[in-house]
Amino acid sequence: MPLQNRGTVPDRTAPHGFGLHRLNAAAAADVEAALLDCFGSRRWAQRLTAHRPYPDLDALLAAADEAGYDLSLTDRAEALAAEVSPALPPDAAPSAHLALAAAHAAYESKFGHVFVICLDGVRPAEHPDEVLAGIRARLGHDPDQERVVTADELRRLARGRITGLVSSQ
Repeated sequence: MPLQNRGTVPDRTAPHGFGLHRLNAAAAADVEAALLDCFGSRRWAQRLTAHRPYPDLDALLAAADEAGYDLSLTDRAEALAAEVSPALPPDAAPSAHLALAAAHAAYESKFGHVFVICLDGVRPAEHPDEVLAGIRARLGHDPDQERVVTADELRRLARGRITGLVSSQ
């Protein structure tokens, strides 16, 4: 797989413009598109869309987790293909950009997909160190172990994005 969105490309963030009420009431195509911005698997987005209405955010997040656990390898690969690897701010030192690009390349070479990590709760100034440490630690995983960790990180990313989606009005 080619390297994707390295260097100064910002991380994908939660889509905006829905609240839970609107998510429950909107046309299926609009909800599916918004959910695809949270997690790039069409099957996952269709499943969440089909199971509306959700009484509260916790119910929606539980449904998202359940749908995430039920994904096939093909569905998970589709979600990974929609992800953007974490990047550095444009003003970071060139050596830092080079180190991160090399780490991403090593990860992708070993596992065949972009590195994903949920940085919710981590201060932005600490993101580069967390990403680099995460890649280095996870390069020691075998493919099955990394598949489990990656799936968990994807679910965590989706939860944060869904929370942002329904919290915005």
